[in-house]
Amino acid sequence: MKRRNLLLAGAALALMPAAAMAHGPTRQKVTVTADVAAEPAEVWAAIGDFQDMSWHPAVVSQTGTGGNEIDATRELYLSDQGASGPKIAEVLYKYSAEKMSYSYRITDVAVEVLPVTNYSSHLTVLPREGGGSTVEWRGAFYRGYPNNDPPPELNDEAAIAAVTGVYQGGLDALVERFGAPGS
Repeated sequence: MKRRNLLLAGAALALMPAAAMAHGPTRQKVTVTADVAAEPAEVWAAIGDFQDMSWHPAVVSQTGTGGNEIDATRELYLSDQGASGPKIAEVLYKYSAEKMSYSYRITDVAVEVLPVTNYSSHLTVLPREGGGSTVEWRGAFYRGYPNNDPPPELNDEAAIAAVTGVYQGGLDALVERFGAPGS
């Protein structure tokens, strides 16, 4: 009986590397920050309304319901084609005006628009030592292709690059709007 248990344990160990390689995608995380010259309250006034992403250069227009209440929704249109063009639908699941932060999830997006699945994000404004603010935008997501061997446009690297680009584009616009500290 001991020999049989040892053989079974050995067989299980031999199969572990194959099982580890077949687990599929891992959750990716991105955090991008920017320092701006404006005080936190001024920055929060510009970005703290979940229904208003007009500060982000990629957002051409938007619609939404629910204001800043939990389960509020918004649709972000990324071209002047409106609902027939590329869009991202999102839902708010955490909001704190006091902490100057909110968290949301994407509920619908084509992977051709943003190559991610199961995406959640957090946007916050923090006071910066010496004055000004730090805006932090972080997200967690899976790549757009859930199976093994994704095509290059839907792999982990493509997902990370796309999300980083979205965050950096928005934060760059805030630095342009409010200026960098010491400038």
